[in-house]
Amino acid sequence: MLIIPVVLSGGSGTRLWPLSRKQYPKQLLNLAGGAYTMLQETVVRVGHLTNPIIVCNEDHRFKVAEQCHSIGNTPSAIILEPVGRNTAPAIALAALEAQKQDPDAIVAIFPADHIIDDQNAFEAALNCAIATAKENKLVTFGIVADKPETGYGYLKVSLPEHPGNGLMAHPVEKFVEKPDLETARRYIDSGDYYWNSGMFVFKASVYLDALKKANPEIVNCCVEALDKAQQDLDFVRVDQASFAACPDDSIDYAVMERAENVVAVALDAGWNDVGSWSSLWEIAHKDEQNNALVGDVIAINSRNNLVHNTHKLVSIIGLENVVIVDTPDALLVADKNQIQDVKLVVKELKKRNRPELMEHREVHRPWGCYDLIGEGSRYQVKRITVKPGASLSLQMHYHRTEHWVVVSGTAIVQIGETQQVVSENQSVFIPIAKKHRLQNPGKLPLELIEVQSGSYLGEDDIVRFEDQFGRC
Repeated sequence: MLIIPVVLSGGSGTRLWPLSRKQYPKQLLNLAGGAYTMLQETVVRVGHLTNPIIVCNEDHRFKVAEQCHSIGNTPSAIILEPVGRNTAPAIALAALEAQKQDPDAIVAIFPADHIIDDQNAFEAALNCAIATAKENKLVTFGIVADKPETGYGYLKVSLPEHPGNGLMAHPVEKFVEKPDLETARRYIDSGDYYWNSGMFVFKASVYLDALKKANPEIVNCCVEALDKAQQDLDFVRVDQASFAACPDDSIDYAVMERAENVVAVALDAGWNDVGSWSSLWEIAHKDEQNNALVGDVIAINSRNNLVHNTHKLVSIIGLENVVIVDTPDALLVADKNQIQDVKLVVKELKKRNRPELMEHREVHRPWGCYDLIGEGSRYQVKRITVKPGASLSLQMHYHRTEHWVVVSGTAIVQIGETQQVVSENQSVFIPIAKKHRLQNPGKLPLELIEVQSGSYLGEDDIVRFEDQFGRC
């Protein structure tokens, strides 16, 4: 019986704007200060099991694959969601995929954006959950709460009058929505409520049977979407029309709150879902004045602040309970007690169709990245980095010329039908409407400066003829 971890990486992490963007959400970032991003931490955490199934947004596919490969992990499948349909369908896709590997597979479901400090405690709880799942139970993890928290849902469990030693799974009586502070205090004082973690373990077949009873349309749509799926490089590209027709529902509403075989295993392992800047401040290393400072920061007569920046000196004087997050293209300054209202900023960015909602100034592509370092009405200047062995698409532009200056490395540049080698301190010019391609043949990153000039400089002025990454 295979135990297959499933990593859900479909979130957008808007409450951590401006660091988290829709095209580069929080699970792809290193927020905890360790060696890995949150997605990588999750994959490493379950590395003692088999290779994971990852369910992710189609727009994030290359970043997810790259981050897994960079830590030496090859997922057994990366399932692409063409549209978001919440956790119940996402887990159904993973369960159906897991049954292809083993009809009796147990799937262990973990969001990609959680932090867990105590690996030993996590593995002990996971082993208990796996043993319980073999008994055809739907297992969730209840986080042992150390304080009343209004930002989480809760589980009420039936505890025995004389609990024994060691971890055990206990029946879940009910799932409770996020409470007010007084209600949260009562929950904590009672001792029989846990925080709802959003992590689960069960047989794929048991979950799918429960989902069929509660909402058979979800299962039917997911079966059809996978039956019509196409394999694309490392990815399982499910059928868009079939999946778009799927009802939008969470696993809690669709299954866990309705099923009778739901149990919870207590987890006390330093868990945090890093759902806001204030929660990140809570887990961060702090100085003597309780400031969490990331980057080049000078703090004078300031207490209980979070300052996060990576590209220039930030100085604060006489501040208390303030969040400051500075990125190359956006600055957030907020009272820590009102930081949840960053969602209102995100809403306004969406209303105004601002690019800061979607991507950072440094934009990642499957071949590398580019950073917009200067622009005017008829020009843009970009710093481009191409990974070893990677190639940009064969493309052309109708409205702009491009001038490339190689800073480090060696490039092979195709213009029309002619190829040439361009080395450090050399340059090349690409006229309007001329097919061209840039390739890095070396073993080190290729860096160059690109100067664009023309009447229109948008990214949609790209006509692709060939692309190793299957983009059109």
